[in-house]
Amino acid sequence: MTDSALYNSFFSFSSSHPLRWIRWLIWKIAIATLALMAIGAATRVMNAGLACPDWPLCYGKILPTQEMNLQVFLEWFHRLDAALIGFTTIILVIASWWHRRKLPQWLPYASSFALFLIIFQGILGGLTVTELLRFDIVTAHLGTALLFFGTLIAIGSNLSEYQGTATDVSKLTLIGAIASIFVYIQCLLGGLVASQWALHQCFAGNQLCFVMNSHIIGVLPATIATITLVILARKTPALSLKLRNLTKYITVILVSQILLGIATFYLHLQVEPLTVAHHTMGAALFGMLITFTVYTLRDEDTTISLLN
Repeated sequence: MTDSALYNSFFSFSSSHPLRWIRWLIWKIAIATLALMAIGAATRVMNAGLACPDWPLCYGKILPTQEMNLQVFLEWFHRLDAALIGFTTIILVIASWWHRRKLPQWLPYASSFALFLIIFQGILGGLTVTELLRFDIVTAHLGTALLFFGTLIAIGSNLSEYQGTATDVSKLTLIGAIASIFVYIQCLLGGLVASQWALHQCFAGNQLCFVMNSHIIGVLPATIATITLVILARKTPALSLKLRNLTKYITVILVSQILLGIATFYLHLQVEPLTVAHHTMGAALFGMLITFTVYTLRDEDTTISLLN
């Protein structure tokens, strides 16, 4: 009886307010995806990528209780989180198409694109195991995860409540997009360093130093673009409160990311939590920049509508 009442109230809420419910679901999936990337980073630094020798099961089981240790748990939980994200994304697509008359026209297509990315991500996840952690597949796995995360952030930011101030933010939109691209590339370079253990190999035998150096050099354009965005935002008059708050968050994450990068470099990746935090902060910065860019685009739309 209670379960039926809860189901009926939930169904009624989702039917009456599909936009609010779908927006809530998108942000929950985005948070779970950020957690998934953090768990993936922990799996990599703990050398647990092949802790489950088969795929999609682990030792031929859904829950490998007898074989369970820290490494197996990390790989198993990584797969569990990925499966839950895939399932909820399917729900998102079904809900978007079912309620499409009450939603923005682009939403069903955007959610379908997100589902395509998560399916492709699942295929790459299987290949990382069957191909024994081949570095190019591992890096593509990370790159697709970031694209999926960025897609969710862009959708969620477009659906969130936002009041523009009709100020000129065209430069901020451009710099925000550039910064997002540079940070995305920098995350991929970091994935290459991690998947090839380039830092260890460079320090130990002077091998793959060009991979490590490419990540170090990549800090410059990403940092310069992000700092430029922060400076321009602070100088822009009548900027919306959400954009000003995002500017503060971006500044804090950027500084933290640089400090974490320096720490992981000088500690030779020996402190695993620092390395995981470094990867996670990079993804969070990418998400914040996308959110900022989407809001500035919405601000431009407000300006255009007022002029017309």
